[in-house]
Amino acid sequence: MRDDPRHPLYLGGWRRSAKADVKEFARDDFEEPHRKRRQAILAKHPEVKELYGNEPLTAVIGAAAVAIQLTAAYFIGCVWTDLHWSAVVAIAYLLGGSVSALYGVIIHEAGHNLVFEAPLWNRLTGLLANLPMVVPISQSFRRYHLEHHQFQGVDGMDPDMPLDAEVKLIHNSPLLKTLWVFCYSVMYVIRGAVMKKKPQRWEAYNLLFSVCADVLIVRFMSVRALAYLAVSVFFGYGMHPGAAHFIQEHYIFRDGQETYSYYGSGNILYLNIGLHNEHHDFPQIPWTRIYQLRRIATEFYDPLYAHTSWVAVIVKFIASPMQGPHARLARPYKAHVSGRRDYRVPVEDAPASGAGTAAKRRDSAISAPCA
Repeated sequence: MRDDPRHPLYLGGWRRSAKADVKEFARDDFEEPHRKRRQAILAKHPEVKELYGNEPLTAVIGAAAVAIQLTAAYFIGCVWTDLHWSAVVAIAYLLGGSVSALYGVIIHEAGHNLVFEAPLWNRLTGLLANLPMVVPISQSFRRYHLEHHQFQGVDGMDPDMPLDAEVKLIHNSPLLKTLWVFCYSVMYVIRGAVMKKKPQRWEAYNLLFSVCADVLIVRFMSVRALAYLAVSVFFGYGMHPGAAHFIQEHYIFRDGQETYSYYGSGNILYLNIGLHNEHHDFPQIPWTRIYQLRRIATEFYDPLYAHTSWVAVIVKFIASPMQGPHARLARPYKAHVSGRRDYRVPVEDAPASGAGTAAKRRDSAISAPCA
């Protein structure tokens, strides 16, 4: 493999298309940047390894979130039975959508075994968060998300990549992109189904668990309560600020950069899920310590473009003719495999502290044009 010229920040030499009629991904022939940046950071800051570990507080937060939604479902389905449907929808968006988006973060942490040391307890934490979500999500998300980390951007292997049908159908139409964002949860399920992989044992457990939970909710609450939970999940994984990180993470907003972080107040509610460059670099670090990584290795992260508003991410994505499901980076499997070699970065070659321009980049995150 030829030397990778992207050292030390590993931004690609590729450019996203400036033509609004292009209906294909940007292309790169190098491995994803996170493995090399992780090695560069560890070469300069070996103390980062001390941040690895688990955070049981995540399970407590997950249990509280589940209790909130089940309580809301009970009141809507059993007490406020005369409440107009428009009010129910409003509650489902403002409260239900916000809490349901948090479930995804809990499931994400559990999927990486960052809640407890024992994998079984992480599986059970994922199932707990899945209880009010109506459909089985946690174990399939765990499976496909770990594959996304392993095969980021690889043709036909990264389950997070939009399908060709999405690219060709949605493209850059503001109306279709709006509908696509609303239905993002459905598209996520379809992408997994298209890969035609045999369900694993824990996915079968998840299905059985969800069916039993739904039956109990209907039995002891009502169908109306179950419908409220279902609509909440639809909102929480679609046109909602808490779901904007799905677009923020890998849709291209700058030439040469395929992963993006978000530094804003939403991280307080959603357990720092916005720090996506940091997470891909070090998926061994739980949410309570990921900002410490950001502070320790600031010279590696400051120069990268970052978002400061999830609402702005959604607005830009829909409004810009350069944005759409096609605004992703793809690479061949051969390039991915060739980059799996051991790559050691001398400490003296790492970027100097203070070399970044974070303030300038973050201040321009909202005002800069997308084109």
